[in-house]
Amino acid sequence: MKRVTPVPAVAPAKDQRFHVGDLVDVFCDHTQSGDRVRDWLQGVVVQADRKMLAVQFVEDVYLTDGWMVPDRVLWCQQSGANIRPSARRRVRRPAARRKVRS
Repeated sequence: MKRVTPVPAVAPAKDQRFHVGDLVDVFCDHTQSGDRVRDWLQGVVVQADRKMLAVQFVEDVYLTDGWMVPDRVLWCQQSGANIRPSARRRVRRPAARRKVRS
């Protein structure tokens, strides 16, 4: 009879750098003022686990080989060099003014 060694359950990583809802900057190919550039672009973390995270952007983003990402979501490693916490806050559009009835 073989002795079965129980496998320890993997606890959630406490060293996650980013969590869902965090604003991050990702170094990627994207459109800026009508031109394609490779620069830092701000996005929002929409899914995260202990190794990978998904970042969604407002602008169009491209894969390294030139294909546009249709849902504007790129996957990155939690410990990747191409992702960092966003230094600036998201700019909110001013609310529309309501007409006052007299």
